[in-house]
Amino acid sequence: MTSMIPNKSRSGCVLLLSPLLSLLLLAGCGKDDAAKKAEPAKEKPVASASAHTKEPGLQLSKEEIAAAGITIAPLQEQELHEQISVTATIQANQDKLARVAPRVAGRVTQVMANLGDKVKQGQALALVDSVEVGEAQSSYVQAVSEHALAKSGMERAEKLYADQIIPQKDYLRVRADFEKAKAVLRAAGEKRQILGIAGRQDSAGTSVFAVSAPFAGTVIEKKAVLGELAQSEKEMFSIADLSNVWIETNLYEKDVGKVKIGAEAQITTAAYASEIFKGKVTYISSSMDKESRTVKARVEVPNTDGRLKLEMFATAAIATLGTSKALLLPEQAVVLVQGQPTAFIQDADGFEARAVELGDKLQGQVILKSGIAPGEKVVTSGAYALKAKMLKSQISAD
Repeated sequence: MTSMIPNKSRSGCVLLLSPLLSLLLLAGCGKDDAAKKAEPAKEKPVASASAHTKEPGLQLSKEEIAAAGITIAPLQEQELHEQISVTATIQANQDKLARVAPRVAGRVTQVMANLGDKVKQGQALALVDSVEVGEAQSSYVQAVSEHALAKSGMERAEKLYADQIIPQKDYLRVRADFEKAKAVLRAAGEKRQILGIAGRQDSAGTSVFAVSAPFAGTVIEKKAVLGELAQSEKEMFSIADLSNVWIETNLYEKDVGKVKIGAEAQITTAAYASEIFKGKVTYISSSMDKESRTVKARVEVPNTDGRLKLEMFATAAIATLGTSKALLLPEQAVVLVQGQPTAFIQDADGFEARAVELGDKLQGQVILKSGIAPGEKVVTSGAYALKAKMLKSQISAD
C-alpha cells in the first residue's frame, strides 16, 4: 500500500502535467512556426537581388529600324583640340567699311538710299547741289571748247607752214596757243577728278552730283537729310560689306600663349543657339591692356547669308595648341526623357535607353562624360523614333 501511493501520486502527476505540457509544446511550436515564417522574410531581399535579371530592351525588326532611319555605331574616343571659351562682339570688317561723304559742300536735293539697303558699287546714294561743282563743270566745258578751237587752228597752221605760206613765228604762236589750251583742259579735268565728277557728260552749269557707294555692301548708317547742307568732313552714309564679319574678343594673359594666328574658332550666338559658325583667328594685339590684363584678338567669320548682326553678342571657342581625347556623341543622338539627357544603345536584348552626363558642344557633337562605355553600340540617328516607341510601349504596359 505504501508503495502504491507514490505510484498513484506519480500517475496523478503525469495526468496533471500532460495538459500543461501540451500547451507548452503548442506554444513552442507556434514560436518555431513564427520564427520559420519570419526567417524567409529576412532573406527575401537577398534572394530577389540574386535572382535579378536585366529587363529586355526595345525590340525592332530590321524593317522597322530602316523605316525609322536608325543608324548605329560603336562609341570610340576621338582626339580633340583643347579650346578656350571667350565672350565676343560682332563688328563690321573694318577693311570693308566706308564712311561716305561728299568731296565738296552742297545742298542735299535727293536721298535714294535708306538704312539697311543693299547697294551696288557705284550706285547713287544721294544727290547734292554744289556751287563749286557747277563752276568746275562750266570751266571744263569752256576748256573743251577752247581746246577744240586751238586744235583746229594748229592743224591749219601746220599745213600752211608746211606749204611755206605762213612764217615760222606765226606757226609757233598757234602751237603755243594749242599747248596752253591743252593745259587748261587737263587742269579742268583734274579738278573734276578731285570733285568726283569725272566722266560725266553734263551740260555747262550743271551743279548737281551724286554721292555713290564705293563698293557693294549694306547701308549700316544714314545721316543724309533732304535739304540739309552736306559737308566734306561730315559723313552722309556708312557702307559695310557684311559678307565677312569680325568677332572682337579679349584673351586673358594666361591664355595668350595658347592661341596662334590661324587657329580655328567656333562661334555661337543666343539667336542661333543650335548652330555653330566657323572662323579663324586673324589678329592678336601686340599690347596688353594694363587694367584688364587682356589682349585684343579678332576672329574672321564668313557671313554670306547676313544672319550675324553687328553688335550681337557671341561666344568664341578658340582651338589651342593642346590636344586631348574624349567620347563624342552626335547632338541628334541625345534626347530628353523625363528631363534627363538620354541616349540609346543596342545589345543582344535590343535597344536600351541610357541616362548620360554631357559636356561641351563641339561642331554638332557633344562630349560624353559618363553613361556609356567605349565600344558600346550607340544609336547615332533615329533616337527620337526610339523614344516615341519606348513611351508607347510603356503606356501599353501600364
